[in-house]
Amino acid sequence: MAYQVEKDGDTLIIDGGDSLQGTPIVQYYLAHREEGYKHPVAAAFNALKLDYFTLGNHDFNFGYEILSEFLNEMDGVCLCANVTDIDGKLPICPWKIHTLANGLRIGITGVVTDYVNVWEDPQNLDRLCITDAFSAAQKAISDFAPFCDVSICICHSGFEEDIETGRLLSDSGENIACRIARELDFDVLLTGHQHMVVEGVELHGTYAAQPPANAGHFLSIRGIWENGRCRFRSDLIPVGEKHREEPYCSLLPLETAVQEWLDQPIGILTQSIPPEDKLEAALKGSQLAELFNQVQLIESGAEFSCTSLGNNPTGLSSPVTMRGVTAAYLFANTLVVLEVTEEILRQALERCASYFLLVDGVPQISETFLFPKVEHYNYDFYAGLSYTFDLRRPVGSRVIHLSRLDGSPLGKGPFRLCTSNYRATGTGGYEFFRKCPVLWRGNVEMPDLTARYIKANSPIRFPHNVNMDIIW
Repeated sequence: MAYQVEKDGDTLIIDGGDSLQGTPIVQYYLAHREEGYKHPVAAAFNALKLDYFTLGNHDFNFGYEILSEFLNEMDGVCLCANVTDIDGKLPICPWKIHTLANGLRIGITGVVTDYVNVWEDPQNLDRLCITDAFSAAQKAISDFAPFCDVSICICHSGFEEDIETGRLLSDSGENIACRIARELDFDVLLTGHQHMVVEGVELHGTYAAQPPANAGHFLSIRGIWENGRCRFRSDLIPVGEKHREEPYCSLLPLETAVQEWLDQPIGILTQSIPPEDKLEAALKGSQLAELFNQVQLIESGAEFSCTSLGNNPTGLSSPVTMRGVTAAYLFANTLVVLEVTEEILRQALERCASYFLLVDGVPQISETFLFPKVEHYNYDFYAGLSYTFDLRRPVGSRVIHLSRLDGSPLGKGPFRLCTSNYRATGTGGYEFFRKCPVLWRGNVEMPDLTARYIKANSPIRFPHNVNMDIIW
């Protein structure tokens, strides 16, 4: 992208957060920082001449020290009005006024969804205070509006309403972009977090946009000053393959080490797992999910386990490499054991059963898991249980059988359920998990746990750790 952008005094380059999670190069760097590698994300942003950025919820995943290292290596300014460093050491500002070469004064602030307080491991936030995102954005614009010509909010949050019809999609407070557009007087609202493409839309008098995830595209937004105000238009541009000499050359040793690490054989499977169709796997079971659940059961010692898969069909080839594992398990999740009751298990399985919609007697994936964004990762696969869904019944009453794996009754409980730190927060329609006592927390991410398990138990014979039957 740096090769594609012509930077001048009238151009601002802005990023919306979630930069520290999601790629093997960052994962490897964080594990080998002592070897003297440059921070790859900071180096790339500095080469891009990034001006301003905000934090995303995943930027808190690795704790205060990692976040501090990243922020202190960045040349650009971090704007996050609802994040306060209790120690006062992190270079985070609530807002800035930037004067372009043409004299136009741009007021800029940033906020991150305050659902970070729900999702994040508490120890990663013990030196930080994350407050209400809307209130912080409201205060910021009231502070700088008298001193600027154009106002921008970098909002690491998504659209809680259908942007065409205004229909409310979620009232959880995780996404507040529509409320900001409607109630605050920003000229431009740059959103993220939601992983849905909005190339540019007028929303309650605010120009709002959202690029897709994973840095495959960027938004080029242009403002034209006319009659005392700015008109905006934007284009979604694919990231090209050309690059500048720097930071490519200085990061090449790290890239080479990452590629070697990714291609190291870990172990073998008795049979490779082909990419699994999302609906087929949800209806008939997933070998990949059975493997992940087995890892979770062994690591945690829990009675039951649940896991989810990414949005795209994936498999796992044999021999297994780290590249295969990181492609199959996309998330930087750690494990949590919750104390649950039979009623909680039933509620969780009913949420899973709502993934299906019967159309003329044929199962399809419900639109609630596809719109406004695809959320296959909110369908969970269980281990240690035997259960039956009857899709002919109304949503909320589809679980017609639940027992232990061998068919025996569950018993009185309570029970130990191993899940991801993400699911344990109640996200994705599993709010009841949020109230469950936490019995144990792991601190090793699932891709690493999976690699260890495969290495120690190769050749891997797939466990039969669930009996699932779906009737339609």
